[in-house]
Amino acid sequence: MPFFELSDLLFGFSYLLITLGIVGAMVPVLPGPPFIWIGVLVWAWADGFARIGWPTLLFLAILTIIAWGADLGLSFVSSRRSGAGWRSIGVSILGGLAGAILLSSIPVVGTFVGAAVGSISALWLMEYRRAQRASAVRGTAGAGGIEAAADLGSRVKTSARSHRQAATQAVKGYVSGFLLAMAVEFAISVTMLAIFVWQAFL
Repeated sequence: MPFFELSDLLFGFSYLLITLGIVGAMVPVLPGPPFIWIGVLVWAWADGFARIGWPTLLFLAILTIIAWGADLGLSFVSSRRSGAGWRSIGVSILGGLAGAILLSSIPVVGTFVGAAVGSISALWLMEYRRAQRASAVRGTAGAGGIEAAADLGSRVKTSARSHRQAATQAVKGYVSGFLLAMAVEFAISVTMLAIFVWQAFL
């Protein structure tokens, strides 16, 4: 294959990766900044590193690591501050992946909605069950006599309401952290794109 044809193919592939990176900054499942960095690396390679060299690629790599760290850190810290357990956070990530795959037949929007619904639903259910288990342990430890049926029913209703509140509180913390992380990732992705355009075309 002639060199110019190979370079054209690499340029096209790099633009595809960069586009996926920008989309990934707004979609939970796709890693935006890594796609952009790989796309810029492919573009620089196709260009013989004439306009974009390793100093620029190193700087973009640092931005990619910062975006990745902010994504994980803000999501996890917000979830933990709201009371979510580590197991719940892990299951939430798996739920998001499953939801994104199930709705991936709908381009972009389906992936985003599936990931969000799957992640939030998994987290809420896990936190609800965790609150139930904690309440059962407290109830067993504090059981000392026979309660009236009406009083027991009232306590069950109160417990169910408190379980829902605990689960909802954990979801609110997770969503706020996720939105903040997404905003940071999008800002870094746009910055990386601007640096690429500046170095490559201006």
